[in-house]
Amino acid sequence: MRIRNRLRLLLLLPAAAFAVVVGGGGVSTVLPVAQAQAPKAAPPAPAPKQQPAPQPQAPRPAQIDRNGVLILIRETLLALDQANKTGNYTVLRDLGSPDFQANTAALLAEIFAQQRRDNVDLSGVAVIDPQLTLLPQIEANGMMHMAGFFPSVPTQVNFELAYAPVNGRWRLFALSVSFGQAAPTAPQQPPPAAASPQGKAPQAQAPAPASPAKTNSPTAPKQ
Repeated sequence: MRIRNRLRLLLLLPAAAFAVVVGGGGVSTVLPVAQAQAPKAAPPAPAPKQQPAPQPQAPRPAQIDRNGVLILIRETLLALDQANKTGNYTVLRDLGSPDFQANTAALLAEIFAQQRRDNVDLSGVAVIDPQLTLLPQIEANGMMHMAGFFPSVPTQVNFELAYAPVNGRWRLFALSVSFGQAAPTAPQQPPPAAASPQGKAPQAQAPAPASPAKTNSPTAPKQ
């Protein structure tokens, strides 16, 4: 999932220096050779001071309580769940910001086609509390950004969301949803060793020592 960051840079160009020569009434003055001097070169104009580039604004914590965060997350993911189950992405699109609504319902259906084919069920997000890996923060472009997961079983729901301020409300700007295992899988146990004919488990054998390097010493005679 990718979020657009629009940043306009204004470049201020210094005014060019113009040398203007004005002739007075066609009168020319001739100086004696001894007194003639080469015109002094104009001193170079000082280089304009370059303004330092503005530093990008660091993200800051969003002023929103936990209940507001839960409402936004659940509203978005449940709308996606209903869209996947019905194949109608109109409501999900209408919940978004004007930039998100640039995606048609047909395009959203194409984007989430694999989730429909896999019959992904997101209804568990209504009763399970998410764990946030990125607390809500305001990015330099004014978007509120957050990320986390729902540790549901057997599939973990990972999400990353961005919201844009529209008429005093946070409206969906971008979302990304993926799935994974809720917990690491234990390694498979090795098969049990076969019992010996006497009913005892065979003892582990020590590894055979490495064969010594061959030498040119004579071998012992056979008895």
